[in-house]
Amino acid sequence: MCKNPAMVHRVAVLVLDKFAPLDLGAPGQIFWAARTADGEHLYEVVTCSVDGGPVRSHVGYSVLPDHGLEALEGADTVVVPGVHGGEVVRDGTIPDVLREALRGRPRVMSICTGAFVLAAAGLLDGRPATTHWRDAERFRRLFPRVRLDPDVLFVDDGDVLTSAGVAAGLDLCLHVVRRDHGSEVANRTARRCVMPPWREGGQAQYIERPLPPASGTGTAATRAWALERLDQPLDLATLAGHARMSVRTFTRRFRQETGLSPAQWLIRQRVELARHLLETSDLTVDQVARRSGFGSAVSLRQHLNAVVGVSPLAYRQTFRAS
Repeated sequence: MCKNPAMVHRVAVLVLDKFAPLDLGAPGQIFWAARTADGEHLYEVVTCSVDGGPVRSHVGYSVLPDHGLEALEGADTVVVPGVHGGEVVRDGTIPDVLREALRGRPRVMSICTGAFVLAAAGLLDGRPATTHWRDAERFRRLFPRVRLDPDVLFVDDGDVLTSAGVAAGLDLCLHVVRRDHGSEVANRTARRCVMPPWREGGQAQYIERPLPPASGTGTAATRAWALERLDQPLDLATLAGHARMSVRTFTRRFRQETGLSPAQWLIRQRVELARHLLETSDLTVDQVARRSGFGSAVSLRQHLNAVVGVSPLAYRQTFRAS
């Protein structure tokens, strides 16, 4: 939350060489659009570069920010958009001056591969985080101490937040507005930006998913197997048996790899499947409940309400295209 809701919250967007254009535009658009019912701005957005000079995008144009790193000093939130290439993505290094400038900020966010910058600054060590799914393996090699989850849209870890690629940055910024000022302001902001009012952070990225090798020593193959059987009973013993591990070993490795218990992960995947079916099919709520593994409409209603805050019918009416 902002320390004083009556004060404008200052957001500094730090743009780096080879920046991703939409990543740069997302915080400016969302936070600029966030206003009180009387139309008063709730955020001030400033843009800066490392030296205050022009910065080139990866699509053939440059921007000239109004500020250098001094803009981070008075910022309540610092946002680092994604970058395409460069030393930070190639070998996980950033200049010392940038590392020091990012440390100690009240709240830091990254969009897409901006997570490489936060990780290189040491801000993600031991924390859950996400980035674009295509860069996940490189990220893991460079920053093994980060608890990376490439299967979600964004991760909110309090004072450090990360998002997946491109449009997920819009979701993260809108989530921050909701966290700071509540659903009414966030929904009003979403309407102004003509975007969905809510995509929960645990929603899966739209990822090309080759099946992991069955000989792997982790739980990925079992997760892929379970995703094809969400409508079936999947208790812990069944999952551990598929992975050929003891229940204790499987549970420990599963949490290490996903940041969730197997039960939490299953509920999340079943909720996402139910949401997909509600949005794209004419199945009844009872049928959706059975196909997503909840068994009954009552169980589906309870879990969907816990995640999204609405009933299945209300969700379908709100999110399904007419």
